[in-house]
Amino acid sequence: MGQLILIRHGQSTWNAQNRFTGWVDIPLSPRGRREAIEAARLLEKAGTTVQVCYTSLLIRAIETAVICLTEANGICNGKSPVLKHDEHDPDWHGWDHYEGEATEEVPVFTSQALDERNYGTLQGLDKAQTAARLGESQVQLWRRSYSTCPPGGESLADTSRRTLPFFESRILSHLQAGETVLVSAHGNSLRSIIMQLDGLAEEDVPGLELTTAVPVIYEYEDGRPVKKFILTD
Repeated sequence: MGQLILIRHGQSTWNAQNRFTGWVDIPLSPRGRREAIEAARLLEKAGTTVQVCYTSLLIRAIETAVICLTEANGICNGKSPVLKHDEHDPDWHGWDHYEGEATEEVPVFTSQALDERNYGTLQGLDKAQTAARLGESQVQLWRRSYSTCPPGGESLADTSRRTLPFFESRILSHLQAGETVLVSAHGNSLRSIIMQLDGLAEEDVPGLELTTAVPVIYEYEDGRPVKKFILTD
């Protein structure tokens, strides 16, 4: 049986300041690191063993993944996570090549396909102040609707056009092989995946909320999700 673990990154420093973040590469806050450590504890308590991990390119998702994979020894079954790099990147210089058995690692792949949605000109703005200036209903529409884009940014529909093909082409095969996959990403990139897995309609999207660093787990049989649960104490 395969397992898909979806985890929104822990609180970032801009989450703590109630600012729109989007593609801005903001790290975890101290609280966010504590949340990721707690997620690691819950995964270890559940007896989870991860074989492969995928994250976005943004540091808050990478930090969350690395904390989950290193704070609880059982999750990697004694193996070390190794971040993998695109060999077609002009700055790549073989830094993830090493001697030894690849079976002793948990590969961590990063991809722009899993990045948060681009919030355009809203990025960096205080959410409450923006709602007071432009109207709560308008800001809520930008934040939670499926097809409406914030100025200069992406809608959730736009985000799904990169997350879902990536899920189908890179992640699904691991689940079909019975492996456990950790995906550390963002509220909107994960919402687009959950929307498909749960068969949600566009009108259901505004009510779909993801808490920071709380694992959402799907169990797979015969390449299909058969059970979903949220991992809490």
